[in-house]
Amino acid sequence: MTKRQLVLEDGTIFTGDGFGAETKSTGEIVFNTGMTGYQEVITDPSYCGQIVTMTYPLIGNYGINRDDFETVTPFIHGIVVKELSGHPSNFRSDETLHDYLKANDIPGISGIDTRQLTKSIRNHGTMKAMMTDADKPSEELIDMVKNLPDKTDQVKTVSTVKPYVVPGRGRRIVLVDLGMKHSILRELTKRDCHVTVVPYDYGAENILRLKPDGIMLTNGPGNPKHVPEMVAMVKSVLGKIPLFGICLGHQLLALACGADTEKMAFGHRGANHPVKDLEKNKTVMTAQNHSYVVIHDSLSGTDLVITQESLNDHSVEGIRHKTYPAFSVQYHPESSPGPEDTPYLFDEFLQMISESREKENVYA
Repeated sequence: MTKRQLVLEDGTIFTGDGFGAETKSTGEIVFNTGMTGYQEVITDPSYCGQIVTMTYPLIGNYGINRDDFETVTPFIHGIVVKELSGHPSNFRSDETLHDYLKANDIPGISGIDTRQLTKSIRNHGTMKAMMTDADKPSEELIDMVKNLPDKTDQVKTVSTVKPYVVPGRGRRIVLVDLGMKHSILRELTKRDCHVTVVPYDYGAENILRLKPDGIMLTNGPGNPKHVPEMVAMVKSVLGKIPLFGICLGHQLLALACGADTEKMAFGHRGANHPVKDLEKNKTVMTAQNHSYVVIHDSLSGTDLVITQESLNDHSVEGIRHKTYPAFSVQYHPESSPGPEDTPYLFDEFLQMISESREKENVYA
């Protein structure tokens, strides 16, 4: 294996063994605390432009299979592990992690102190980083990282280019693709929904022309304020069509209703985040992946109420509109990877659609 360097914006340089593609890569360095699920992490479009550190010390031990992809094309910019398993043992395994990354032009680095790296990100926040095999002076590499531009077009990068239909005989759902995980689509098709997946910039007029029973806003990468067209779309459909937002979709609903968002120091990424459901008075374990969060105090004076909050840092994990049929959660109810405590939210979404239809019939 060739030696590879991971260069951080704060001047720290880690040297380890390269695997995957032999290419230079730049991005935002983050960490994920999941013990399993690296395939879903690598193929989750929400990680677009990021170099992900896996905190679990052994990665790759069950290989890559054909069942657990969250998208066909991965958008991750690199992966950092303590130890790479080169001999996966699992009956579903089709190829090694190394071979998959190499085929998709994604570099990886192993053999570094991921615990030290994670503590650095936790203490100093996410930062720009570069993975390189180049033998250049440290000062030159650090300057290159510091001068990397900020990404502002991740949603455009990961969203579908044109609409497509996944037929079903149930409710007609428009799924606005902001970086959709396939698991969200699976949850809807499991419930026999007729799903039309549309691009992020499809617009309210075109969506309403489809006459959907409900609209779902998916997960996605980046700052919600970088997609103002989505905020405008949500404002236009709010109160007309029942709406359910996940992750980035949750933040967009908040912005559309007058609340605000901010970037977190190092975000929530993992499959073990406890959340308190304030309406049901119960705790659920959730899978999360986000850098931005709805500001708690910004919700006062809006028509939104907090329905769920994190038990780790009390950040906003769920909101609901006081008047209109609309709610959202910050975490991933479809899990994959993660605990299966919250898929019931898809059922609540369909129930909300039914109740909304009943009210329309009463007042018709």
